[in-house]
Amino acid sequence: METPPLDDKARKMRDLLSSFYSPHPSMSPNSPNTISKFTSSDDINSSSFQPDHYMNLMAHEMNLEGLLHKHVEMVTQIKNLDTDLQMLVYENYNKFICATDSIKRMKSNILGMEGNMEQLLDKIMFVQSRSDNVNTSLTESREHIEKLNKTCNLLRKIQFIYDLPDRLSKCIKAEAYADAVRFYTGAMPILKAYGDSSFHDCKQASDEAISIIEEKLQEKLLSDSETTQVRAEAAILLKQLNYPVDNLKEKLLEKLENLLIDIQLIPEAVKTASPCSHEVAFHEFVEAIHAFQVIFPDSETQLVKLARDLLNKNFLIVEEYVKTRICVEDLLGVLRVVWNNVLKMDEVLQESSLSDHSLEAAKVSVKSYVNTAFSYLMQDISDSLLNVLKRDGVEGHSLEAALDASTKILLQGGRNFLQDVRKILDDELEILNKLRELISDWVQEGFQDFFKQLQLKFQSFSGRNDLAHIQNHSFVEGSQGDKAFPGLVLVLAQLYAFVDRTAIPQINEELASSFSPGVGGYEHGLCFVSRETSRKFRSASESFLHMYVKMRTQRISHLLKKRFTTPNWVKHKEPREVHMFVDLFLQELKDMGNEVKEILPHGTQKHHRVDSNGSSNLSLSRSNSIPDEILSRSNTQKGRSQQLFETHLAKLFKQKVEIFTKVEYTQESVIMTMVKLCLKSLQEFVRLQTFNRSGYQQIQVDIQFLRTPLKEIVEDEATMDFLLDEVIVAAAERCLDPAPLEPPILDKLIRAKIIKN
Repeated sequence: METPPLDDKARKMRDLLSSFYSPHPSMSPNSPNTISKFTSSDDINSSSFQPDHYMNLMAHEMNLEGLLHKHVEMVTQIKNLDTDLQMLVYENYNKFICATDSIKRMKSNILGMEGNMEQLLDKIMFVQSRSDNVNTSLTESREHIEKLNKTCNLLRKIQFIYDLPDRLSKCIKAEAYADAVRFYTGAMPILKAYGDSSFHDCKQASDEAISIIEEKLQEKLLSDSETTQVRAEAAILLKQLNYPVDNLKEKLLEKLENLLIDIQLIPEAVKTASPCSHEVAFHEFVEAIHAFQVIFPDSETQLVKLARDLLNKNFLIVEEYVKTRICVEDLLGVLRVVWNNVLKMDEVLQESSLSDHSLEAAKVSVKSYVNTAFSYLMQDISDSLLNVLKRDGVEGHSLEAALDASTKILLQGGRNFLQDVRKILDDELEILNKLRELISDWVQEGFQDFFKQLQLKFQSFSGRNDLAHIQNHSFVEGSQGDKAFPGLVLVLAQLYAFVDRTAIPQINEELASSFSPGVGGYEHGLCFVSRETSRKFRSASESFLHMYVKMRTQRISHLLKKRFTTPNWVKHKEPREVHMFVDLFLQELKDMGNEVKEILPHGTQKHHRVDSNGSSNLSLSRSNSIPDEILSRSNTQKGRSQQLFETHLAKLFKQKVEIFTKVEYTQESVIMTMVKLCLKSLQEFVRLQTFNRSGYQQIQVDIQFLRTPLKEIVEDEATMDFLLDEVIVAAAERCLDPAPLEPPILDKLIRAKIIKN
């Protein structure tokens, strides 16, 4: 390590000290041998300094003021150097005085030490000579004592051999098998050397006792009632007796495998504070593995396989457990128990990589929990919709309740699920920390698949799995499920709209804030694509709303078809009352209105038709002019073809009504669209028949009665009056003698119907 460069003052002090202590001028740091290669004649501190050259150089380079400044600086440096040198001399002088005093004391102490050392040497030589004499005199006695000691030890061993059978018997009675093995192994060298001659009987009795001990140790080793420590000690003792313990390895391994059956993870017991039987059994299993390792050091492979089998068994239990409806705390509790088991086995089987193996198994369990949560959320939404299919009109659930329940389940269920997953991500369990990125990907992928499955579930409730067929969906009149089915379709349409407008934006916002997908999620397309999903639900919502309108229209069309195809209109009798089909028609509209009012909100604007001039008022003169028009046509002598020509010509100058308009998500829009389609269907059915005067008058009575109740249903009365007028005009065109009823008679029939109702 390089020393830092010295400043000028320190360098000067070092040079002064070196010059002071140098014994020879050649050793001075300023001598030619030690002068640095960077010194020159201009360096005032070097031995080769030349004053004249230095003065000439300064005179050429500096002005007078600079020379004066340099003079003052050098005078100051000289004074400082004199002061430093004086202090250095004083300090060294004190040290020299102390050193001189120390040398004087040492000299006085050493003068008397030489005589004492000579006396000590004489005494040591005298002691050594005495010691040699004692050793010489005791040599024979020492050798005799050593012989006697060896003889005594031999006799003691012989006595031990003779007493060995009795000792072993006492150990068997006291179950002190460790002492018995220690005694026997200690006597084994003598028994091997003299067991066939001098100690034959002792060896035979000892072998019989050891055989009994081996049997007892085998029983302990294989006994399930003994503790693991006792069984391990028995195996060690058998090894000391050179018993072939490897023959018992398969039996012990089989017992370990049987022990796995008793280590049953009970997820419900995790909720309790007291330790469950699983923990006790698992602790015993770990101890058994440790003991097995001690007994059979080469059994690592089999033990690792057993440990993995146990972990796989536990994770299978966890996987089945998470398929039930459990809370996130239960999942975390079970995973914590399993992971603690993994850590305990890792301490015993350090090279088994059980942590990595458990990580793969935990992936399956946690992903199964995520998928199960989505499945139960889907099931809850399905159950709320099934109530609509099962309702009987008296004790069933209303459409509004079904819609509210479904939207709450969808939105709140999604939020609760995200909160549960956040608890998983916030948990400090090591195995979960390694799965953070994957869990975020699973949540993103899960919501993407959930909304896809939700759309398929909604479509299955409608009876179709392909949206392309929804527009052409046909229904059989009179089926029992058909009565409640249109309401379900309306609920589904509103649910689609709710998912598009509310559920997806809120869930997407929470996903973006807390569940950003990892790199793998982006690469493999596992992130939630909210925009495309919203577009699909928006399109499906519009299709289901049109589907509802079409279903209701088809029901009414079927009713109208029966009404106009059953009687013979050419031979129709005079009208006596309003026909019953009007009640059925109004009842269908009422049912439809009740469903719509349960589900859809009120609109902000009335659905009037807007003409090219911006006016929303329809011409009401047509309904007032119809009777006169008909009478005039009946009284004229023109031909039938001329009458039709004038009628169609008049239509060109009448206000038109758009029938097939876009249906909006409001009560007024859906009801008005239904009324327009039904009245248009009524007009078309009228155009397909031929009426006599009575038939035409029956149509007139029915249509006139419809005006008042329809005004309570729709807001756009002008459009409704226009379409009703069109029906009467169509009936007049198809009538052989279009003579209308007199107003008093018409009023009488309508009033009678009102009173009857």
